[in-house]
Amino acid sequence: MAMKEQQRQVHRSMQGKEVDMQKLVMANEMTLAVGNVKVNARGDELGPGGKIIKKREDVLREVGGKTAKPVTDMDPEGNE
Repeated sequence: MAMKEQQRQVHRSMQGKEVDMQKLVMANEMTLAVGNVKVNARGDELGPGGKIIKKREDVLREVGGKTAKPVTDMDPEGNE
């Protein structure tokens, strides 16, 4: 099954210029993210020298197995 292409997110700035957000994200996905977590903008874990240790897909696969409780199983008062 072919994947559906995502619709472009084109926004207008205050000055009337068009900004393609998807293009901006793709152009900067290997840029080091700002913060105290060693990841690039794509989500890959980085090691010394900015080398990729774990790819984003591997990180998501690890986290995918540890899902939270469904909201329907929760008590409305927040008690478990």
